[in-house]
Amino acid sequence: MTDPRSYLAEHRPAQLEELFKLLRIPSVSAVARHRGDILSAAGAFADLMRRSGLERVAVLETGGHPVVYGEHLHSPGHPTVLVYGHYDVQPPEPLELWHSPPFEPEVRDGRIFARGSTDDKGQVTMHILVAGALIGLGALPLNLKFLIEGEEEIGSVHLGDFIAQHKDLLAADYVVISDSTMLRPGVPALCVGLRGLAGLELRLRTAQHDLHSGTFGGAVPNAAHVLVDLLASLHDSEGRVSVEGFYDDVKDLTPSERRAFASLPLTDAEFLDQSGAYRLYGESGRTTLERVWTRPTLELNGIWSGFTGEGRKTVIPCEAGAKITCRLVPNQDPDKVLAALARHLRRHCPDTTQLEIMDPGGAPAFLAPQGHPALRAAEQALREAYGHDPDVIRMGGSIPVVTAFQEILGLPTLLMGFGLPDENLHAPDEHFSLENFAKGMVALWRFWQLAA
Repeated sequence: MTDPRSYLAEHRPAQLEELFKLLRIPSVSAVARHRGDILSAAGAFADLMRRSGLERVAVLETGGHPVVYGEHLHSPGHPTVLVYGHYDVQPPEPLELWHSPPFEPEVRDGRIFARGSTDDKGQVTMHILVAGALIGLGALPLNLKFLIEGEEEIGSVHLGDFIAQHKDLLAADYVVISDSTMLRPGVPALCVGLRGLAGLELRLRTAQHDLHSGTFGGAVPNAAHVLVDLLASLHDSEGRVSVEGFYDDVKDLTPSERRAFASLPLTDAEFLDQSGAYRLYGESGRTTLERVWTRPTLELNGIWSGFTGEGRKTVIPCEAGAKITCRLVPNQDPDKVLAALARHLRRHCPDTTQLEIMDPGGAPAFLAPQGHPALRAAEQALREAYGHDPDVIRMGGSIPVVTAFQEILGLPTLLMGFGLPDENLHAPDEHFSLENFAKGMVALWRFWQLAA
């Protein structure tokens, strides 16, 4: 039997070059001018899948950016696993904060620096490379299907419809996703829970145009002032969300869950260091892990109003706006939360102001089914690859497609990620550990063998 460590180590230069080809493509899904790059990335992933021995490889249209599909179904009587990932990435700005160009991958200090290196091109490429190695050796012991999308970073807008329209194509026993993080270096992790997501944009107007602050100041409302007051009403002094009904469906942790969280070796000081923040802050009476894994939040992602250019312009702005997202926990309904938030905003907006609420949408939280055989196989594979029992964790982030797999296909999902929490996901200098790139592929190799 081929030893995965030695085989993969021997082929490491070629593996990294395959990944670097993909990282060089600026496949930013949120920016229209990168549409050509999105198509290039889809084509590049399809090419890698074909060269890896996957079959029926195709770039398939959706209502937006395409998905890439491939399969290898030559193990009758063994499980069929659907591997999901995404080839789109976040915008790289601000560019001046990168120490190397975001789309020119560079290895420094045992890490691959590039946009998408950990989220998610690096992790999904590991799956393709391992599948290709096993196919080449005639040793892939189960059936694999790959679904790689191009809209994850903008909420997987069209993927639910695609899944609903291609149920037979995507039929499987369960889904595996590597788009999550480990809790600490050197120790693997299995993620058994994700928070959900709900968001909207608000815009308000107080006049037909900006006004002179000398001529009109003190006699007309200022849109920026209105926005500040409105946003300040969303939280109380204890860090709790003040929206009526926001916590109605939130369940507290059980005593055993609290003990399990407390046993994990992550201190507040370590978490603070990972974050780069000056101090921790959050809902009163909750631990840090409770706050980021099991409590809902409401965050301001961006606000704008008035003149912000160089110099001085004495205007009273007539417009202001903000983008808001909420991280949700199990039992919370995104539509219900968004309706409560909209009611709060309308109730607290003064009659001097026109308020518009735009683009509401979201996805519920996720908890993995306990006792699934794939979880046991993953635990053993990770233990063998890393020489350490995996941490069983949750994540504060969201992967909307997990809900679609459950509700449309009826498939459970296994989250086995190899990123680290300080790898600057969505931020300048995103990077991916070469150690986790190597050990993660060993874990995937053993997982497919055990899962078969």
